[in-house]
Amino acid sequence: MPSPLAITPETLTEEALRLQRKLLASISTLRELQDVQVGATPREEVWRDGKVVLYRFRGKQPPTARVPLLICYALVNRPYMVDLQDDRSLVKGLLARGEDVYVIDWGYPDRSDRYLTLDDYVERFLGGAIDHLCAHHQVPAINLLGICQGGVFSLCHAALRPERVRNLITMVTPVDFHTPDNMLSNWNRAVDVDLLVDTLGNVPADLMNFTYLMLKPWRLFVQKYVGMLEQLDDRKAMGDFLRMEQWIFDSPDQAGEAFRQFSKQFFQENRLVKGGAKIGRREVHLGMLEMPILNIYAEQDHLVPPDASRALRRLCGSSDYTELSFKGGHIGIYVSSRAQREVPDTIHAWLAKR
Repeated sequence: MPSPLAITPETLTEEALRLQRKLLASISTLRELQDVQVGATPREEVWRDGKVVLYRFRGKQPPTARVPLLICYALVNRPYMVDLQDDRSLVKGLLARGEDVYVIDWGYPDRSDRYLTLDDYVERFLGGAIDHLCAHHQVPAINLLGICQGGVFSLCHAALRPERVRNLITMVTPVDFHTPDNMLSNWNRAVDVDLLVDTLGNVPADLMNFTYLMLKPWRLFVQKYVGMLEQLDDRKAMGDFLRMEQWIFDSPDQAGEAFRQFSKQFFQENRLVKGGAKIGRREVHLGMLEMPILNIYAEQDHLVPPDASRALRRLCGSSDYTELSFKGGHIGIYVSSRAQREVPDTIHAWLAKR
């Protein structure tokens, strides 16, 4: 009687030979792989405050945009995700369309940074970078692109200093932290943040990484490494895989006081929605966001669910508000082939009209 799975001695033999050929080829692939390089686009340092550096990217052609575009990334991972490699680069796509692109690099906090606050990150560092760009380009305001937690920083800064932000773009940015499907927020609300920070000082990168990986343990601990075995004989695929792994585990520690303030105000108390969010002594009111806003979110985002981002529409004060839903996840919005086609075009076209 034939097997319902169509498994025969012949098919088993064929599969064993296929695996043998793949393993033999993989030995050659792994031997020839060099250390992977991240960051595809030349850049130069143009401003610095301590460990925080502002970089300007250099494209193949001079920019045609008159207003610079500053990318503000999250603290929990390195910002080279937006310029991971030559064929996976949001930065490269924006430069090719004439944008003048900058990125703020938060660096790696150490024990001397334990008492940095949200005011330091939002006003001193982000605000300082914007002031530099305004002075250098002789413009009253810049275009600001905030990503994930960097989007929250951008919302706060633009609400406090709206005259410095001409157009605001947010990508996979949480606004309502208490949507029912926000697993990360649900976990955070159960944490005694004061005890955590008072005990550890800075929050270790390994602890943060473990938390994010545990949101999808099967997919991120098992399935992706099983899938990697199928790519062992493909040098390009393995290079892509290793670049992504490097980014995932290249995580800075979190400055303790800023982590405390962010967790309590946003994750636990949802103050962007309920009111009362403060940067330093100043209260953030999203109704002050009257500049044009483009809000981009990912439909399959497990870190920032779509409803968490879409809440911006009802809270901002802008009469020029646009949303873009992207078919993908939190990381795919930067690195997938669809993202390379859609996201830079959308951002550039939206800015060009304004």
